[in-house]
Amino acid sequence: MTADVAGDVDSADKGSLSAHIQKRFPGGFELVAKLDALGGITVVFGRSGSGKTTVLNCVAGLLEPDAGRIQLGGRVLFDSERKVNVPVARRRVGYVFQNLALFPHLTAEQNITYGLSRLEASARRSRAQAMLEQFRIANVARRRPAQLSGGERQRVALARSLVIEPRVLLLDEPLAALDLPTQSQLIADLRSWNREHQIPILYVTHSQREAFALGERVVVLEEGKILAQGQPQEVLRAPRQETIAQLAGVENIFDARVMSLQETLGTMTCRLEDSAVHLEVPLAKIEAGATVRIAIHAGDILMAVERPRGLSARNLLAGRVLSLEQQGIAVHACVDCGVTFQVRLTPGARESLHLDVGREVWLVIKTYSCHLLEHEPQ
Repeated sequence: MTADVAGDVDSADKGSLSAHIQKRFPGGFELVAKLDALGGITVVFGRSGSGKTTVLNCVAGLLEPDAGRIQLGGRVLFDSERKVNVPVARRRVGYVFQNLALFPHLTAEQNITYGLSRLEASARRSRAQAMLEQFRIANVARRRPAQLSGGERQRVALARSLVIEPRVLLLDEPLAALDLPTQSQLIADLRSWNREHQIPILYVTHSQREAFALGERVVVLEEGKILAQGQPQEVLRAPRQETIAQLAGVENIFDARVMSLQETLGTMTCRLEDSAVHLEVPLAKIEAGATVRIAIHAGDILMAVERPRGLSARNLLAGRVLSLEQQGIAVHACVDCGVTFQVRLTPGARESLHLDVGREVWLVIKTYSCHLLEHEPQ
């Protein structure tokens, strides 16, 4: 989506986005979201149907919230109490949809200049040329979308949204159909552009990899509610809620009972489920005998074929490989240690360890790789 350049806007109209949105839909779904985004990429993360695109559409003005307030820098775009609702074309919003929405009958250059109709021809050409060069598509300027690769079409869509010099950029799962190298190149180009402009970018995805890799900040949505927001490493790598752990793809989640507290060591010992497996986990404000839920990323578990010695890791478990499966560039292993652990390792590690089904192994788990999950309200 592009909007005609609406003339000069006060310099305060950039740098941050504040949105408090309430929107109810027929059928009972309700979005209640309050988020802040500074200059840089904020990932809006969640399952399909969680309300991610609805947030973008409200910011863009394509949907009108039932209540709330949306402010971009010092400029109010929507305020239900003050009856403010700035039209789409005057919001200075760049929006790249998942299907890109390029005009098939226009060339790449014509698509990019589409939103610049209020500028003189020379200014339109100058801006378009700058974007073509910055996003490395000057060589395809005269081609139509059907003649472009997926990555080139995505670059044209980004350039078209950015050429209007938007105050906020909205990206709705724009890289889903691209391979990893192309995704990485596009994100590098986008970051390069935004180092100069420093506008808020809301990037919608349900991909755990993109959420970790792209955002300076992440907002987790589930069923129209924000569950958490903060740095990806804080929110997704060390989840405190089971719903977030599941969204983040944490492979190992266990019921456990607290057996003892070691307050001077900052740890406590828990027994997993109805097994004899004990894990040392970070100390929490909890009593011995209490039940807890423990989450462990498969990639945080180390594997050895001999009993390791001289480690700082406190958890060392003997087990047997139940299965090995290649998943993309990783190998996924199931290991029986009395309970079944999911372990992720590289093909190189599998080869060097000579792993096979039935192999006796040792699992090494650091105390702070064990994340205690909060009880969630029913």
